[in-house]
Formats: sequence, C-alpha cells, structure tokens
Amino acid sequence: MTERIMPVDRMEQIISVFGSFDRNIRIVEAELSVKVVDRDAELHITGEAENVMLAEKAISGLLSLAARGENIDEQNVRYIITLVREGAESKIGRIAGDVICITSKGKPVKAKTIGQKDYVEAITNNTVTLGIGPAGTGKTYLAVACAVAAFRNKEVNRIILTRPAVEAGERLGFLPGDLQSKVDPYLRPLYDALFDMLGAETYTKYLERGNIEVAPLAYMRGRTLDDSFIILDEAQNTGPEQMKMFLTRLGFGSKAVITGDITQIDLPKDKLSGLKEAMKVLADVADIRICRLTGADVVRHVLVQRIIAAYEAQDRKRAQNAPQRTFKRKNQ
Repeated sequence: MTERIMPVDRMEQIISVFGSFDRNIRIVEAELSVKVVDRDAELHITGEAENVMLAEKAISGLLSLAARGENIDEQNVRYIITLVREGAESKIGRIAGDVICITSKGKPVKAKTIGQKDYVEAITNNTVTLGIGPAGTGKTYLAVACAVAAFRNKEVNRIILTRPAVEAGERLGFLPGDLQSKVDPYLRPLYDALFDMLGAETYTKYLERGNIEVAPLAYMRGRTLDDSFIILDEAQNTGPEQMKMFLTRLGFGSKAVITGDITQIDLPKDKLSGLKEAMKVLADVADIRICRLTGADVVRHVLVQRIIAAYEAQDRKRAQNAPQRTFKRKNQ
C-alpha cells in the first residue's frame, strides 16, 4: 500500500471536489480503488501505487477546475478520470471553457468535454460544421446554444432549425391536425432546446416575428437563406439529394451546423445516408469542419455511456465474425 499527501490551500475547493455527502470523491475511490481522507487541509490518498498516482492526478485536475469556479459534478469527475487513465491530464485545463450563452433560467451553457469544446470552436470559426457522434454528446443542444448566442449578438437575423421527417423504426400513420401539428412530433427535440435557451414566451415572440423558424427539411427547397444560423438535426436520415439541397441553401452572412449519428440511421437498407456521403465529399473543402464526438463526450446519465460502449463492442464483434469474401482470378 502507498500513501500520498496532497496539501490544499483553500477549504472551499475541497468542499467543491468532495461534493454533497462526499458523492464526487466516492466516485474517485470506487473507480480507482483508493481511499481518500481529508485531514487538516491535506488529502491523504492510499492504495496501490499506480492507482494512487492516477487518483492524485484526477483530484489535482478537479481542484484546478474548482479554482476556476467550475461546478464539480459526477460528469466532470468521470470524464477527468477517463482523461487521466488515457494519460491526457494536460488537457484538463481546456475543460474550463467560456460560457456560450445563458438559458432562460439563468443557467450558463458550456462545453463540458474536450470534444465538445472543439465542436463549439469549430462552429465559431467555420461557416459549415458537421457534428457527428452518439446520443447524449450535446450535438444539437450546443448548436442551438451557439445559434442563440449569435442571434443575441446580432450576428444573424434568424435561427432556422430543421430535420428530416423520418420515423425511428416505427410507422406512426397519419397524424391528426393541421400541417404544424403533423410535423411538431418530428421537431420536438429542437423545440425543447429552444424553450430551454429562450423560454416559451420569448420563443413565441420571435417565432411570430419570423426570427425563428422550425420546419421539416423538405420546406428548405428553393430558398436562399441569408443572415441566418441554420441547424440540420438528425442528418443521418437525409438522402444524398436532400443533403446537397440543404447545403446549397446557404446564403451570405449565414452559418450552418449539421448534426447526426451515423449509428442510428432510420432509412431503408438500400438507401445511402446523405450525412455519410457528405463526410467523404466535404472532408477537404475549406471553411467546412467535421467534428467527431465519441462516447467519452456523453454528458447524460453514465448508463448512456455504458450502453453506447456495449453497442460499439457488439458492432466490432459482428465485423470480426463477418464472413470474408474471397475472389478467384480468372486464368489468363
């Protein structure tokens, strides 16, 4: 057994790192098989030598975030442990990012992982950004936050949110009501993000003025969108023609973000995903950035990360067990 002692200058940092009822430090202890005790403004870490070293790096990273005023929660703790295990503790300082925007309830929206930070920077610095990654990585939410920030800063005059009206493996049949009622179920995730950022009353006001538009992708055809922040969500369910149509709607002073998860394509088996094709076609085009988020960037419940990892492992297993095709050369 090895013991390391970490002196801590400020007690409020220890309180923040330990969390309510020591919840955060219990995660460190469980994940790294160590024991952490606060004694006289010092942290005593005991366990196997390698585990103690990793725990010290993780706690040091958490303390640095606390010193910068960051709120320490379970997601921070687990992500920093992941970085430390990968030998990437030098990147921890990048997590403490700038506020993208403030929600209607006064909550600051920030990138919470290195992947998310790169994604936000790509949106800021490029005209078109493709955000590719699994569920829970904040692709849509961060894009909407960037759109709201650009709108509030008068960088754009409109926010346009769109997604293809493709059902996720179900056939819902004919939906009742007028046209808006029929498309609302497909666009609900976009509404949710906007409501969170702006509040229902402000959202309704901007919607009536035409500053915000939420519509199915089919409604984009034939339009030129100037001075707009355009977000195409669930882009894996577009066809190549739809994707090309969307990309060519871009007008002067506009910015576009395309989000999707290529592991959740709901198109017929024989139809190519426009997002997968765009990732190849646009890879070397200037002012277009492709950001790939991973399971490490998931900021939902920790179980979501485990579910994604389990499915990825299953996909790798299937690929390894898939029969290999062999081709015989014809005799010359």
